[in-house]
Amino acid sequence: MTDHQLASLQVFLVEPSHTQQHIISQYLHDCSITDITCINSGAELFELLQNASPDLIISSMYLPDMTGVELVHALRSNEASYEMAFILISSETNIKYLEPIRQAGTIAILPKPFSTQALRTVLHSTLEYVRPEKLSLDHLDIEDLRVLLVDDSEFSLKYLTKVFQNIGVDQIVTAHDGKQGLQLFNQQYFDLVVTDFNMPEMDGLQLVDHIRNNPERGSVPILMVTSEQNESRLAAIEQSEVSAILDKPFEATSIKRLLLNLLN
Repeated sequence: MTDHQLASLQVFLVEPSHTQQHIISQYLHDCSITDITCINSGAELFELLQNASPDLIISSMYLPDMTGVELVHALRSNEASYEMAFILISSETNIKYLEPIRQAGTIAILPKPFSTQALRTVLHSTLEYVRPEKLSLDHLDIEDLRVLLVDDSEFSLKYLTKVFQNIGVDQIVTAHDGKQGLQLFNQQYFDLVVTDFNMPEMDGLQLVDHIRNNPERGSVPILMVTSEQNESRLAAIEQSEVSAILDKPFEATSIKRLLLNLLN
């Protein structure tokens, strides 16, 4: 996808600072995006959303009337807006604030300061999300691919489902923790398992271990999608028998690339 295609994106920028509005708008202009609506608060955004459906919402973390966490959760809790592409731009580094946004199916979290190239990469991921192209596999019709998604975050499950549907996967089964995921795996056939790491009942590593010990279907490709930051836990994931690891938030193009490597 080219910068010329980025010009088709309609962006709502939620940023209370007029200086930051100008700076971020200039970055967007540098990426060929001109359809930009600047918004000062969460309330103003939701009022506009009653009559508009932008391709992308970009927000800062701290607004006059709510945080970025509250804003994205409100978006994901509304049927009309829960699939909207969302990007956070913030200098916030506290995991307490960033983790709920990672789990809510955001396209990206851009730290301040960021480069034009970093923004361009994120915008191309947005374009992939809102104007998807079907994935083509050499030895398998994508419509026949049976995928099990396991995540305790309802928002994350919806986002993952949307990403897989965008690339042409129709047969998707979801589970809300590892225990339920294992039950479904033992009952049905799947070509791919995608699991979160941190979950109640049974975490992702325990689920992987159980699947790998299945005598008949233990070799199924498993993709671990995680926002884990702890180095020792990340090391444990890397040493496990997962087929690939993907960080949250992730780009739709990353899913395509991994699927091509895992399934072709």
